[in-house]
Amino acid sequence: MLLVGFSGGLRRSEVATLSIDKLEWHKTGITIRLERSKTDQEGEGREVEIPLGQHPETCPVRALKSWLERANLTEGRVFRRVDRHGNVGMALDKDSIGVIVQRSVKRAGLAAKHYGGHSLRAGFATQAYLKGATELEIMQQTGHRSLAMVRRYIREGKKLRQTAAGKLGL
Repeated sequence: MLLVGFSGGLRRSEVATLSIDKLEWHKTGITIRLERSKTDQEGEGREVEIPLGQHPETCPVRALKSWLERANLTEGRVFRRVDRHGNVGMALDKDSIGVIVQRSVKRAGLAAKHYGGHSLRAGFATQAYLKGATELEIMQQTGHRSLAMVRRYIREGKKLRQTAAGKLGL
């Protein structure tokens, strides 16, 4: 869920409502068809491309395929609750996404209070910018309609990218 949400630059509501029948698998990755989102109340929808990752252990496409197979899911919502016994249950709601992000961040040894469900989307925009993506490319992935909003996401990345030390790739 974390890899898909991050690599897709998805809102927590988009992660929570993602349906299996809206996934199109192809040899270079997956296409996700989003039916509706915060800025698309008319339901025009948009497609989000997620390519195969360079590293199997962090590839969002492989992780998603593995999750669906292990959870034995073929229809309905993609991301579901899993109880302490490993039983797959009902679909997650958008507020669950933030809880999962915070739990994961805490396990990584970071201060969970600085992270939430929105961190997947904001983190994508910042990291993509740091890696050389243009504002337009980021907007195409995230579905932002406003350049001003994307710039709010990447402001910290701009500071880092514009310094000589930030270009060292350390």
